[in-house]
Amino acid sequence: ATRTKSADVERADSGIGQMPARKWRNRASETLSSLQAWEAHRPCTDCGERDLPVETDVQNCNQRRADLCEKCHKRRTERKESVLEFVNTEASYGEDLRIIKEEFYLPMQAAGLLSQEQLQGIFSNIQELIDLNESFLEILQEEIDQAFDQGDKDLMTVCIGEIFLEFVNMLPAFQTYCLQQSSSVNMLNALEKEKELLRIFLNVSQNDNTALRRMNLRSFLMAPLQRVTKYPLLLSRIIKATTEYHPDHGSLREAKSRIESHLEHINMKTKQEGNTWTLRSFRQDSKKKREVINIEMRETALKTVGWLREETRFVMEGSLQLAQPPDGQWVKKGSKTLKFQNMQVLLLVNMKRVSESSLESAEPGPVKDAVLVLIRDKNNGKFHLLREPLRLSNCIVSTDPDCDDTFELIEIRREAFVFRDSDRARTHHWFRQIRRYSRELGSWKKRRNALPNIMISTPHTRP
Repeated sequence: ATRTKSADVERADSGIGQMPARKWRNRASETLSSLQAWEAHRPCTDCGERDLPVETDVQNCNQRRADLCEKCHKRRTERKESVLEFVNTEASYGEDLRIIKEEFYLPMQAAGLLSQEQLQGIFSNIQELIDLNESFLEILQEEIDQAFDQGDKDLMTVCIGEIFLEFVNMLPAFQTYCLQQSSSVNMLNALEKEKELLRIFLNVSQNDNTALRRMNLRSFLMAPLQRVTKYPLLLSRIIKATTEYHPDHGSLREAKSRIESHLEHINMKTKQEGNTWTLRSFRQDSKKKREVINIEMRETALKTVGWLREETRFVMEGSLQLAQPPDGQWVKKGSKTLKFQNMQVLLLVNMKRVSESSLESAEPGPVKDAVLVLIRDKNNGKFHLLREPLRLSNCIVSTDPDCDDTFELIEIRREAFVFRDSDRARTHHWFRQIRRYSRELGSWKKRRNALPNIMISTPHTRP
């Protein structure tokens, strides 16, 4: 009896009476109810909204992702369908290219129906398009398979925009093919009238070869033109179904802009050559002409340096002011004494890629060469080189504290150039990029110590 009484006293003195215990149980019950309510209306992982409907049908709840609202679930479904459509149509386009080669080009070549020059005139750079399609499709399929292997059923980790930008070199290949399309068709029509064996072969192929789906050679030769004009539509559909917070959203928009610019450029070229046909244009305004001009300048620069397109990186491009100082005393007098002219400047770097079979090919390898291409833009719209490209392996790039709005580039034993941009920060950015690649080429220290610099006329230490 004594132990029981002391135990009762101990429980009474513990500080938890009947009222506090009841309040604690009520609070625990309220907390549990709040957690259950939050679980039922937790925020959507895509848009952050909290008005997720409570699913009463178990089957519907299992079909819809529990952490997505209905709108975002629908968007993810649309994005997945758009991505798969992009990949599947690329595969179908590749099959048409294979038919052109295996069912037309190779048999005609083996039978001697046409000379090699005539085959080249009709089929143009079809082999280049085939190689690009195979590489592009291989990377796309690898990304799809990897996403499914990792449990990404919605393909949210597949970045079509980034992959497209990695293969942006296929756009000039499309351009080459499209610009030769009119002459290719005209040559095919003339040869078909002239050569009876060719006419018989084409008719028999269309009617008896099941792989052709009763389509003639001219229909298959249109496949690259149809494909390049379909890219903006496919990318637009993916962009519409991709939230702006997705890591691929910016790349998708850039990829769409790049392909639209090339379509405009192809149309401009066809008009210059007197052709009446044009590709479908998606531009709604004229302010995008700047991008077409950039394409023209890149083509001019590539022809000048003679590098392979896949090994060339356009590091920077834009308008700079250029002056050639007559003597080495201009620093004391100030840059205002120099006569500047506007110039289009492109910084090109030639470097090997690490790999040719995966996205790692975008990783830059060792720098083989770097040049500055100076282009004068005339009123007639044609670009003309100011001089041969400046090879940075033979140049010294420097700046001076007293003239921080300019930088100087000296070609060993030849000329000196002073550059500046209207924006001082951009001038410094140009200087850092040019100096970086100049130092990576050749024996920079030996060149630097061996060359007297006209800007070393101040007591300041050059950075």
